Formats: sequence, C-alpha cells, structure tokens
Amino acid sequence: MKVTNILPVVPENELERLMSLVELDVDYSDHQHSFKDLAKLAAKVTGTKISLVNLIDSLTQWTISNYGMDVEQMLREESICQYTIMEQDHFEVDDLSADERFKDKQYVNGDPNLRYYYGVPLKTINGHQIGALCVLDYEHKSLDPEKIELMKIIADEVVTRLQTLKVMDNLKSKLLEAKQMQKKVAHDIRGPLGGIVGLAQIIRDQGYNNQMDEVLEFISLIHKSGNSILDLAGEILETSKDKALPDRSKTPDTGIFNLNVFKDKLIKLYSPQAKHKNILFTVITTPLTENIALPKNKLLQITGNLISNSMKFTPVGGHVTVDLQLTTSGEQVVLYITVFDNGIGISEESIEDIMSENAVSTEGTSGEKGYGFGLSLVKHLVSSLNGTMQITSRTGEGTTFNIRLPQNF
Repeated sequence: MKVTNILPVVPENELERLMSLVELDVDYSDHQHSFKDLAKLAAKVTGTKISLVNLIDSLTQWTISNYGMDVEQMLREESICQYTIMEQDHFEVDDLSADERFKDKQYVNGDPNLRYYYGVPLKTINGHQIGALCVLDYEHKSLDPEKIELMKIIADEVVTRLQTLKVMDNLKSKLLEAKQMQKKVAHDIRGPLGGIVGLAQIIRDQGYNNQMDEVLEFISLIHKSGNSILDLAGEILETSKDKALPDRSKTPDTGIFNLNVFKDKLIKLYSPQAKHKNILFTVITTPLTENIALPKNKLLQITGNLISNSMKFTPVGGHVTVDLQLTTSGEQVVLYITVFDNGIGISEESIEDIMSENAVSTEGTSGEKGYGFGLSLVKHLVSSLNGTMQITSRTGEGTTFNIRLPQNF
C-alpha cells in the first residue's frame, strides 16, 4: 500500500457517477436521523467504534449520518473514502499511520488518532458508486466474512433508502403540483362563472319588468346553477389554501422550501469550507420574496457546486457571495442565483469549455486537488431545467456566475 506520488483519484466514469448522485437530489444537511440506525448498526456488527455514511461529490465528502465521530464534511482530497469509490467490493487499511496516503492526515497523527478503516462503496442501481459506508477504529480490527457481508447488506439498504426518499420527495412534489393546478383551475373558472351569474342577474331583473315568465324561469335555473358552481370554486380555493401550497405572501409551513430555507442550508453546508480557508462567505436574499414557496429540484446541487468552485479558486482572506432573488410577473416566477468571488478568475478558453460542458480541472489557490466536472455539471443541470447560465471573469480579479431558472409550480 506504499505510494510515493499521491495524485487525485478519479473514477473513469466520474461524470456519470456525479450525475447519479445529483439525480438523488440529496440535502446533505437533512439526513442525520434518516440513516442514524444504519450507521449505528454498521458499527455494532463490525465491533468498531465509528461508522460513517459518506456521499462524495466533485469536491467534498459529505457525511450524511455518523456514529461515534462528530463529522459533517471534509475536502474530498483529505478523505479515505475517495479510494473506496474506486473499488468494486471494498477498501481496507490495516494501519492508517503506516500508509503514505494517510499517515500525515490530521485525523491520523492528531485527534482522534484513527488507525483502522474498512469501507464498502454505495452503488446505485446502475452501478455508479456515489459514496461509501465505512467503519473506523483506534486500533486494528479483523472482520470475518459474515461481518463483511452484513456491511454490504447495510450499504445496499443505505442506497435503497436514498432512492426511496427521492421517490417520496417526487410524490410530494407531484401532489403539490396537482393541488396548485386545482387552485389555478378554480381561479380560471371563477371569473367566467361570475360573469355568467352577473349576466343572468341582469336578464332576470329586466325580465321581471317585461313579465317574461318562461324566460325568467329558465334564467332563474341558470342563475342557481351558476351560483352553485361558483360556490364550488370557492370551496376548492379554500381547500387549496388549507392543504396545498399557502399564499405566497404568507410564511410557508416548515416543510416548504423557500429562499429563507435555501439561505440557511447554504450557510450551514458551506460555512465550514469558508472557515477552513478564512474566506468571508455571505448569502443574500430580499425579505420581500424570501418566504415565497418554490421547488427545490437540484438547487442545492447547482448552487453548492458553484460555491465550492469559487472557494477553491479564491485565496485566503477573500470573499464569496451568493445572491438569491425571485421575480414574479403574472404566472411566471424566475429564480436568479448569482455567485461571485474575488478569486484568480477563469480564462475565456476555460469559460468556453465550461459552457460546452467539456471543462477540465485545475488545482485551487491553496493546492486543493482538482477533480473536474463540477462546473460542466452545473451547466448541464441548468440546461435540463430550462435555465440559462452566464460566466463573467477577469483573471486575477474574480468570477461571477449568473443563473436564471424559471420555476414550475
């Protein structure tokens, strides 16, 4: 296991692997309890002190659940699990302190002084390895075949649960969309029906003056039917207010995603990276629109990749700012995401590669290893959501990413 030239480890199918992870649309800050039982079970069946459920994106290892060790994220290049996703079966290190790849890592030569590692890749149904279920200890362990088999079963259950959570989110979104459509239909029919009832009222009033008995009887029936449908439309609207997405001018329920929730999640997820590099990280919203409900489809993945990239290429002491804005015009709601930094900038050639989704990776300002694909992935995701992406940059001065995403309710 001795190596002398430690380079970034990247699977051959890295872009496809990242796409599989993105399709799960995981909120990395929201699943500690969802997988806590599986993390604890992995530690118990292997007799180890620590177990982690890790997902690995283009630059970061996200620990979505842990047992025995309080960790939420680390740079991908610092992780052990980056090697696990390169293996089809497992990755094991008997003594981390004796391995050239890990002996100088803080978690090995400092607190908590880890020594043993065993990891199983988390494989999606199409064979892409999006992360790892791993166990660690402060001393050497020997896992027998039965324990190893149980680890693999638990790893499969992690992926199954991730996929199930995605299906449930999709169903919730479809339900909300259906109720929003119900609300829209009610609005659409309310106006014409109101006109019909009003016209019937006028004709009826005039009919009384002209003593049009038969016409009046017919018009009266129209009037009653119109009123009944109008009442029904009102009931639909009231039901929608109670059970579907609330009025956009009001603060939504805790289960609804909006710019205020979005902002809090970004600060929680990426402030540790900013602190690690002493970068000023700011997220801006406008109070007027921050409580408007919106779909969260791929938003964390899009914005997160932009933030990680900006931090990678911004020097110590620099700044990275995210501006989130919603504009409404009639039925059209558009989300604008702007991420700007004062980093080293991007060349025109590199911008062209990104926009054509052919970008390659380079090292960051503090020597962070390059894994590529992050910005090309963002461009792909934005296009798939019928949005647009613009990049403006000056070498040595910084970069601005402008994303425009129409929101479908």
